[in-house]
Amino acid sequence: MTAKRIIIFTGGNLSVQLLQEIREDDMIIAADRGALFLIEHGIQPHIAVGDFDSINEEERIIVSNNSIRFITCDPVHKDLTDTEMAFETALDYEPSHILMLGATGTRMDHTLANVHIMVRAMQHHISCAIQDKHNYMTLTTSKAVVEDRDYKYVSLLPLTHEVTGITLDGFMYPLDQATIRMGQSLGVSNKLLGSSGTVTIDSGLLLIIQSKD
Repeated sequence: MTAKRIIIFTGGNLSVQLLQEIREDDMIIAADRGALFLIEHGIQPHIAVGDFDSINEEERIIVSNNSIRFITCDPVHKDLTDTEMAFETALDYEPSHILMLGATGTRMDHTLANVHIMVRAMQHHISCAIQDKHNYMTLTTSKAVVEDRDYKYVSLLPLTHEVTGITLDGFMYPLDQATIRMGQSLGVSNKLLGSSGTVTIDSGLLLIIQSKD
């Protein structure tokens, strides 16, 4: 079985407005508390996965009874985070795109680990994004079209020691064959001039963050 797009709902910051991202033909995989969030809002996950240590036993039964498939594990001896378990499950369905919702929150370690999961998606030739109420994050190693998603700013941050050949088209502050190294803020807080802009790079791995306050 293959899936065109998979949405992973995990247990970080989730808002009702993110439910609007669901399309009719999406496959939905929910990790831990993300599954309970969906069910409480009348949406049945195709797969619920995790150790479910962030919900109580009564809520766990609700998730189990209201998910098409329920996968659980021992919370003490597992090696993967719940989000990574959901990601590994998603890989089995060979999607063209993975959208992660609830993948950011107060735990910076989990947030950064989930950004790294996007790198793994690229290694599998799968486009991937993380979205929350204030941010939309993607990666590129070559060329990316940044669409206006009602976020005010667009920031570019290197995820390798340096990213070279950065050229921007359709942005307030253009760049032409620029290099940004880790620790430099040259790419922070740019803005689109219209409905979209293009980011092109020659080498490296670039994190593109659309954000608003």
